[in-house]
Amino acid sequence: MFIDKSMTRDVVTVGPETSIVTAQTLMAQNGIRHLPVVVDDDILVGIVTDRDIRSAAPSTLLAEAEKAAGERQLASMKVKDIMTANPVTVSPTHTLEDALLMMQNFKVGAFPVVDENNKLKGIISVRDLMRAFAQVLGLGEPGALIGIIVENRLGQMKRIVDAITETGVSFGSILVARVWEEGKRAVFPYLLTNNIAKVKNHLRKEGFTLLDPMEWYLDRVPKKN
Repeated sequence: MFIDKSMTRDVVTVGPETSIVTAQTLMAQNGIRHLPVVVDDDILVGIVTDRDIRSAAPSTLLAEAEKAAGERQLASMKVKDIMTANPVTVSPTHTLEDALLMMQNFKVGAFPVVDENNKLKGIISVRDLMRAFAQVLGLGEPGALIGIIVENRLGQMKRIVDAITETGVSFGSILVARVWEEGKRAVFPYLLTNNIAKVKNHLRKEGFTLLDPMEWYLDRVPKKN
């Protein structure tokens, strides 16, 4: 899926000369954490986040006089003073997978979406990605997730699909992920039924090794030293 199908098009923006207090108010009113900064004709020049504003605000631990002075200074500051200039962007033709990997690599929560002229077309956030992937995976429909460990070779997916189809159960989606055992993969069918006992029993009879999805997830969680 391409970003232009899932991005937020009606974007709240600010200009470089917008006061930080106004930007903070816009975020609160619209329930957002990122404001693209644009100039004439919606040309993107930066982005400001709620974290930028919090970093610029005076500490609550300061004495009253120092805190008041800090608040006066904050009130006089402009978005251009704290924004990230020339931020990383994506194009409408990037995929959702592209955006997800870039968010992980750059450790940000949203990207402005621009055209070839750097004109703002939208914004794609973690919230947008979650909504899009939930729709793609069919998670809006009642169902259940099961896990299966298979060898990492051709033909395994067809075997799983054939075996589940024999039980008369429909699929919402199928995910494939790495597993801890060399040469193996974890396959997670999302089945459009809450009665998965017969599916599991049939898969076991067909020689498949089942995996508790929560067990797989916990294995991915970093261990404390």
